[in-house]
Amino acid sequence: KTIHLMINFFSKYKFIFYLSNFALIFLYLFPGSFFGYVIYDDIKLQPQITRDFLISSNHLYAFFLLSVIGFFTYKNTNRSYLIIIYLVFLSIILETLHIIIPERSFELSDLFGNLIGVLVMIIINFINKKYENFKN
Repeated sequence: KTIHLMINFFSKYKFIFYLSNFALIFLYLFPGSFFGYVIYDDIKLQPQITRDFLISSNHLYAFFLLSVIGFFTYKNTNRSYLIIIYLVFLSIILETLHIIIPERSFELSDLFGNLIGVLVMIIINFINKKYENFKN
């Protein structure tokens, strides 16, 4: 029931997904750490939500949250497949752009964090579809 409320909310207010995209793209393209600049007055310091373990936890959380919002926004449309493609390409392109952005660097752990954030939502969505089909 809660999931249906979230789907209805996000599909009604699509601007939240678009705003989330804009915010994430801004943070990725900012030369250095925007949050480091705001919190520590140093663009070279990146605040950590949790410790990294093989992958970047910050990147995993960011792309998982964006994926959740995207899936809920377009769950009841024929665009859910496009959302998967979009999120995967966005995660790759944004991390790759770190090669040319000052004070940023391309890191495989960040790229894998991005992709795993999207992959977790894909798996959850797949399991949810199987459960809904089983239930009906």
